Amino acid sequence: MDMAGRPLSAWLTWLETLSPAEITMGLERVTAVLDRLQLELPQCVFHVAGTNGKGSSVAMLAALLRGAGMSVGCYTSPHVREFNERIRLNGSDASDEAIVAAFERVEAAREDVPLSYFEYGTLAALVEFSASDLDAAILEVGMGGRLDAVNAVEPTAGLITNIALDHCNWLGNDIETIAREKAGIMRADKPVVYGSKDMPASIADRADATGARLVAAGRDFDWSVDGNRWSWRGSGRELRDLQLPSLPGRHQISNAAAVLALCEAAGFGELLDVDSVDRALGAIRLDGRMQSIESDPRWLLDVAHNPAAAEALAEMLRNNPAEGSTVAVIGLLDDKDVEGVVEPLVGIVDEWIAVAADSARAIPANELARQVANRSNAACLVADSIADGVDRASAIAADADRILVTGSFYVVGPVLAGLYSPRTS
Repeated sequence: MDMAGRPLSAWLTWLETLSPAEITMGLERVTAVLDRLQLELPQCVFHVAGTNGKGSSVAMLAALLRGAGMSVGCYTSPHVREFNERIRLNGSDASDEAIVAAFERVEAAREDVPLSYFEYGTLAALVEFSASDLDAAILEVGMGGRLDAVNAVEPTAGLITNIALDHCNWLGNDIETIAREKAGIMRADKPVVYGSKDMPASIADRADATGARLVAAGRDFDWSVDGNRWSWRGSGRELRDLQLPSLPGRHQISNAAAVLALCEAAGFGELLDVDSVDRALGAIRLDGRMQSIESDPRWLLDVAHNPAAAEALAEMLRNNPAEGSTVAVIGLLDDKDVEGVVEPLVGIVDEWIAVAADSARAIPANELARQVANRSNAACLVADSIADGVDRASAIAADADRILVTGSFYVVGPVLAGLYSPRTS
């Protein structure tokens, strides 16, 4: 199809038709097109993989590097409200025009190579980064690591935030198997940080096999929390009495600690002093990550879509109880562990409303409601749409109550789009 002169919205609609599978694993296609593009990427490239906390870690790393005067590009997925969020240059979303120009270049280079939506977006981000005279690019791995499109790019250093059960249909049914897939971002003689103190054996095994320089939490770096302050120890420096990161949830401290270790391991340790870290990590805001919108009732939106993320959400909710009841609007994709996501929220959520997420892989609302009701031992209403779920929650909740929206980017995003005014720039 001739896409010349078409707007971004038309491109995105067309990209959804390119591949019959929404998720297509493998590097051959991306590598072939990347070779044809002959891009000059930044000298410093970071990979960020893991199960949870990738988006937060990318934002923290970018803030630290930009605070030191570096020009930084970030590629993340999925987006919350608009595709432009996936490609960011020095803190700003890429423009429609820039993304369309990148798409046009990818299309000209791909010839007969079939690409998925994600692969096309990854290549477009790399085209934009190549044209932007960046000091560093931070690339979030979409799924797994070994066969993810991002892994076609040679990194300077990598971060694996943590490993939990998620995307089991593609990555494996146990922690060690999933960890081996995510450890596929490792490279010989390149540092890779593992950010959780609970490290699967296959992470160390893969580091030994590849010759990667593993920097492990609890061994090569550590952190401690004292009330509303925290401290960090790396291999060559120590920072005391730091402010807590602005992103809510105590789990963000471990994310921050791993990012500091990544900076140090990649040769940017001189950026790390108390003032610069406090300044960078104290000003980050991310849509859909335990995001609170103050109103009557109050809204809380979080993209938790696996048991580990739901545990972190539940901890935050317990530490910040609602004055009244909590009404949850929940939607999940069909490869998710419904019981594992619902379990931590039982006893916190007072009323449930099931919706179908805005994805072809969504669990139908009536089936999700059945599973939620079985696990929570409470009634779960069925909404006809996400908008209907929001309307039902708003009708149920009193001013002192809290409305929780969770389970997927494909639920939180549409709700935020309705609560916020559309982007105009």
